[in-house]
Amino acid sequence: MKLIIESGATKTDWCAIFSDGSVRRIKSEGINLTLTQGDAFDQLLRKAVAALNPSGESISEVHCYAAGLVQPRTSGNIEYASDLLGAARAVCGHKPGITAILGTGSNSCLYDGENIVRNVRSGGFILGDEGSAACLGKMFLSDYLKGLVPAEVAEPFGAAFKADYMTVVENVYKKDAPSRYLGSFSPWILEWYGKNEYVTALVQDNFRRFIERALSRYETDKYPVGIVGSFGYVCRDIFREVAEPYGISISEIVEAPIEGLLKYHKD
Repeated sequence: MKLIIESGATKTDWCAIFSDGSVRRIKSEGINLTLTQGDAFDQLLRKAVAALNPSGESISEVHCYAAGLVQPRTSGNIEYASDLLGAARAVCGHKPGITAILGTGSNSCLYDGENIVRNVRSGGFILGDEGSAACLGKMFLSDYLKGLVPAEVAEPFGAAFKADYMTVVENVYKKDAPSRYLGSFSPWILEWYGKNEYVTALVQDNFRRFIERALSRYETDKYPVGIVGSFGYVCRDIFREVAEPYGISISEIVEAPIEGLLKYHKD
């Protein structure tokens, strides 16, 4: 049996591939491998295996992909790898290509068919994360607090959210999960896409920044680009439209990597 684990901040997909080719799945809370190690991770692993594998088939491989893991490592038959490598294997398979994550945050890499060979660092929500839901929220809130958002949009936004200066500053600089807070505004902002000139330009500029500051640093004329992430998936038509003038070939845009990872590890 092969066990595939794909974990984000809020949830984890556990998938078992049995020797007969069948697959079983369960979900659990998210795992942060920088915080959940040793006995704590082993306990989660045993609990998942008991639920997935009641027949007791021996485990030949475990592949764990998780956000926040910078350096991949192997311990026994367990491979620990980043969510970025998981995304690359999901959309590129065993072929080389360029991969981008567009979710709450963003990231990108050049992949050789097995491993990441180049990574333009994201910088996080303060120094980067262009193209992400958090970056869109940050751009919008910055304009809103400075009175630069047109009244047509600013007034209903103010009615829908408590977004006065002190509340925004407290959530961004003092509370936990500021990136998630910034990204939480993106669904509301996207409702105005195509209806308001300011919002339409803002959404496109967010993706344009990601293309110019990240994707264009790779050989996009040589390799296709695969996108993984819920924000990129929701905005897939917009992203394709923005990317077209740059001559970027988008191979696929998927909401989550787990299906691609199952195929990768089955092959």
